[in-house]
Amino acid sequence: MAHQSSSRARKAARRAALPFMAAVLLAGVLTPAAEAVAPRDREIEKMVQQVDARNLGRIIAKLASFGTRHTLSSQDDPVRGIGAARDWIHAELSGIAATSGGRMTVEKESFVQPVSPRVPVPTVITNVVATLRGTQDASSGRTYVVSGHYDSRCSDVMNATCDAPGSDDDASGVAVAIEAARVMATRTFDATVVFMAVAGEEQGLYGSAYHAQQAKQNNVDIQGMFTNDIVGSADGENGRDPKAVRVFSEGVPTSETPAQAAVRQSVGGENDGVSRQLARFVNETARQYVPSFDARMYYRRDRYLRGGDQIPFLQQGYAAVRFTEVHEDYRHQHQDVRVEDGVQYGDLLPFVENDYVARVTQVNLAALAALARAPRSPGRAAVVTSRLTNDTDLRWDANPEPDVAGYEVLWRDTTAPSWTHSRFVGDVTSYTVAGLSKDNFQFGVRAVDKQGHRSPVSYPAPAS
Repeated sequence: MAHQSSSRARKAARRAALPFMAAVLLAGVLTPAAEAVAPRDREIEKMVQQVDARNLGRIIAKLASFGTRHTLSSQDDPVRGIGAARDWIHAELSGIAATSGGRMTVEKESFVQPVSPRVPVPTVITNVVATLRGTQDASSGRTYVVSGHYDSRCSDVMNATCDAPGSDDDASGVAVAIEAARVMATRTFDATVVFMAVAGEEQGLYGSAYHAQQAKQNNVDIQGMFTNDIVGSADGENGRDPKAVRVFSEGVPTSETPAQAAVRQSVGGENDGVSRQLARFVNETARQYVPSFDARMYYRRDRYLRGGDQIPFLQQGYAAVRFTEVHEDYRHQHQDVRVEDGVQYGDLLPFVENDYVARVTQVNLAALAALARAPRSPGRAAVVTSRLTNDTDLRWDANPEPDVAGYEVLWRDTTAPSWTHSRFVGDVTSYTVAGLSKDNFQFGVRAVDKQGHRSPVSYPAPAS
């Protein structure tokens, strides 16, 4: 009896010593997707804890101090206008890059915007771009982008001289990108992460449009883009919500072709575009690393009558989402600084809550780090439709990363907002889910590496 107990103990010890994915293979169990999240990456936990609300406040206050950051304001005044803000952001990111061991570079990405409805004369617009290069050969070409826009405005979008501190819209979003860069610069990631402050947003999304167009022309493999725009306050005209941020994502891709639309109309998938899968990844990662703060999914590309810097990336076919506070206060957006009937108007610094911005930053950082350490989503995922069956036959391409342990198949009811079940199926490129009909469920597949990092889900297209 003692011998049997000892034998069981040795087997238990061997099992405990197995790498994470080997243990999953031994278990061979079906689990709800909510329970099948990646094991906690201790380095990501440390990064989340290192987000500094005081530093975020310092950045936001400095950007507000330039008086105006209007795209048409002075580019050579050293203390007021968009040029002064541009140079300060470049210096700030360059200082951060110096801590990266040479992996991060910083550039001013400038172009001349021709005359347009909100640009009366040809105007130089400059994005400030910090690039943290990935260290895995198979992944370094895969890129994730986080941005905020550093231009600001007051009531008249063409007024380039009025005071427009832009504390919430969008010094808060720029601060998120800079603080994420500060924390991540000293770490290594398989994939490349870009931290960006763009201009021209209020005049027509010009800075982000230029970067997205250049990326497309140069075949940059952007697998996900986050824009943070108005993420500075839990207070709004409809109430207060200090424990959530909105994550806007489109379901049907903006870049969908007529042929793709025809397939989607025949089999569904309106809720399964690449941006919606990215939003689900953000939501799951937030629950794991920032459990007291909700990255709340909103199934819209953006708000009514508004649009942000994620849209040019969507137009180029990239997955992109927007972060925005839950309750907006329009008295503190796009307003001349003034007091009217006893009410303070203007996007002023006192209306920004640094602790709230810190929580939004933690969500961004956790998701970026998890994406950049995980494999890419499996390519060419497909539901095989060559036979009528009540099973579901899936296939996909093998991932290129050398540390991929295998793949998970996921499914949910067609009316469910998020994935509800998953099954680790091993290092294979096809799998039959017996007894579950493709007509009754939505299916997906994701890659898992040997440390348990999981990719965003690939939604399969029908194929013979």
